[in-house]
Amino acid sequence: MVALLLVLLWWLQGLRRQTELALGPDAMRLQAQLLQGLQALDVRLQQLERSSQSTQMTVAKSDGALDRVTQHVQTQLAQAQQDALAARREQAAALASFREEVAQLAQRLTGDSQQARAALAQSSAEQSVHVQQRFEALAETTRGTLDSLKGDIQQQLTHMSTNMGAALKDQLGSNGEQLRHQFAVLQDAVSQQLAALAQGQQTTAEQLRATLNERLATIQSDNALKLDEMRRTVDEKLHATLEQRLGESFKLVSDRLEQVHKGLGEMQTLAGSVGDLKRVMTNVKSRGTWGELQLGSIIDNVLTPEQYARNVKTVPGSDELVEFAIRLPGRNDEHPVWLPIDAKYPVEHYQRLQDAQDSADRVAIVAAGNAFETSIRGEARKIASKYIAPPHTTDFAVMYLPTEGLFAEVLRRPGLVEALQNEHRIVVTGPANLAAMLSSLQMGFKTLAIEKRSSEVWGVLGQVKTEFGRFGEVVEATRKSIDAAARKFDQVGVRTRAIQRHLRNVQELPNGAGQEQPLFPVASPGGDQTASENDE
Repeated sequence: MVALLLVLLWWLQGLRRQTELALGPDAMRLQAQLLQGLQALDVRLQQLERSSQSTQMTVAKSDGALDRVTQHVQTQLAQAQQDALAARREQAAALASFREEVAQLAQRLTGDSQQARAALAQSSAEQSVHVQQRFEALAETTRGTLDSLKGDIQQQLTHMSTNMGAALKDQLGSNGEQLRHQFAVLQDAVSQQLAALAQGQQTTAEQLRATLNERLATIQSDNALKLDEMRRTVDEKLHATLEQRLGESFKLVSDRLEQVHKGLGEMQTLAGSVGDLKRVMTNVKSRGTWGELQLGSIIDNVLTPEQYARNVKTVPGSDELVEFAIRLPGRNDEHPVWLPIDAKYPVEHYQRLQDAQDSADRVAIVAAGNAFETSIRGEARKIASKYIAPPHTTDFAVMYLPTEGLFAEVLRRPGLVEALQNEHRIVVTGPANLAAMLSSLQMGFKTLAIEKRSSEVWGVLGQVKTEFGRFGEVVEATRKSIDAAARKFDQVGVRTRAIQRHLRNVQELPNGAGQEQPLFPVASPGGDQTASENDE
């Protein structure tokens, strides 16, 4: 290879001298560049040859690094091929550039002879072909050398692998006896450990079963005590709540009755002056307005605005309006039942009766009394025909007499009040009597409210009953879970015997470091979890 390079250099020097004579300074510069490229190529080829020689020596000396050397050789071969290809490309590029510059110089030297240019062109072409042939021969020689080197390396690798296989076979044969002996020792140790473990697990299971039974009995007794305590607490709270509500209701009734008695006393005190006022009031419209105002004042003092209404049309399809109507509970809240209350004040007939009594005229007293009864019956008939219409109203109405004297005179008439109630369904009331009746209605409303609240209490008791049922279900589920856990512990012995059957043929493994290893090495938490999952 070196001789070939020397011949190539000698030929290039001769070519350079001819080119210098023919082309001058420009050609010399191009030839210098071409020479530098060839010298660099020569240096690279020498480096590759030294690298190949060092690689062969390394392969011969180091058997343990065969893989690394093979990889390195392949890398060097690839790199050499790439370098040769790059050098070939550089030489071709240099020759192409050289041809272009030669053509340019030929154009500048148009004054030279045509024979010199033809000879120069022919010489350049022949030299280019000769250089190309030399480079191809050099590449072929390098490729053959690398192929032979690769074959030698593969033969050495095959021989070494054969030797190593035999050595490994002998080593494995010697280790087999040791493995069988160690497996036997390990099997005996594992059997002893499993027997001890089974005995300990059986004892632990018995203890755990006894402990669970004791705890279950304790939990049942505690639950029974807590249930009794909760039942007593609920009974006490309900009893206390009912007593408190009833006490408040009775207290309210007593207060209202005291107020009624107090009002009655005040009414009796004012009866005389009211009688004088009635004698003064002779205008019918004024008397009616005064009676309505008095009736409205009494109702406002006793009832709330939601419990009554003014100027109510009680009869559907009629234009008659009752002065006041008490709102009573109906089938639903949108359609209540009305209790009509109308104020009447027949003061003329009552005044004639008072005058006759003052004059002690027996005939006049009888005539005035009959006229008074007739007027009262007529007013009752009007109220019944105008305002009573069941089921929109009650089957009776209230006729309010604004003075206690007038009300007392009606009560003194034998059979008059009963006749009004039986014939016309009219209840006659005075100022004090109306307040008492309205107070009774108020107590009825409160009694209805108490009944509604009692229904809520019964609802709460129903919820408590439901919760007690759910609590019993939870206790039953807890008992079932404890029984299932006890059955799981009973299965531990079965699983232990199954493990013993699987490990009867297990032998002890060899210890590579020559040191004793624990029979059951401590594994990481993740490893324990994986083992338990595999057992399951």
